[in-house]
Amino acid sequence: MPTPNPIAFTAFGIDVRWYGILIAIGIVVATLIVYKRAPRHGINPDKTLDFILICVPVGIIGARLYYVIFNWHYYSGDFFKMINLRAGGLAIHGGLILGLAAAAILCKLWNYKPLNILDLAMPAVALAQAIGRWGNYFNSEAHGGPTDLPWAITVDGQTVHPTFLYESIWCFILFFVLIAIDNNRSFEGQTFFAYGILYSMERFFVEFLRTDSLMLFGVLKQAMVLSGFVFVVFLVLYILLYKRTRRQGKIFYGRYSKYTGKFKQ
Repeated sequence: MPTPNPIAFTAFGIDVRWYGILIAIGIVVATLIVYKRAPRHGINPDKTLDFILICVPVGIIGARLYYVIFNWHYYSGDFFKMINLRAGGLAIHGGLILGLAAAAILCKLWNYKPLNILDLAMPAVALAQAIGRWGNYFNSEAHGGPTDLPWAITVDGQTVHPTFLYESIWCFILFFVLIAIDNNRSFEGQTFFAYGILYSMERFFVEFLRTDSLMLFGVLKQAMVLSGFVFVVFLVLYILLYKRTRRQGKIFYGRYSKYTGKFKQ
């Protein structure tokens, strides 16, 4: 792939970058999916817009804050650099942490079940990531080390791993996997925990290839540490909740038949 132009077009003397366009497209597509699927979760579709109008800006703030904190040596003392999103620099983990925290708080205030809301949201989040990752391509960032593979991209005259592409493809597949899980979930939180397990697994290994990772204590790649932690914790919770659901089904309900609409003892 050739080196891309990060500027999509110029309007009234202002450069509009592909980075912002793609993130905006991801948010719009995710919003439409959540709105459409809300009734499956017993939620008024219009109420999801209230969640999105609050959680998305909070998530963007979290993504930027996370990135700035782990690059403090670059941003320290320059407030304009800190808030200049157009130049890139959003960390998905920061966005997820603050965005999901905001959703949990709103659930408490508005009397919704947090895990039910998160199950609804996560397939759309995965698809938004798949789209938004292409912003990294146009900014020539979030790439890996040198390679001569046919699908390599060119950055600063060198062909490198398009790690943004690997993550985009994975998240696109993850979207369909999560939709299937959510359509047949056996317990609240199943889709949310599946997202945490599957995305963390991919991110952990992609970080081996990336050359611009955010570092922890200047030694560890923070995304690998966080992904490993989330993978283990979410996997344990998934297994425990799944086993509890199976136990309860056997003791109290037996096996449900979708054909007869009855429970078999």
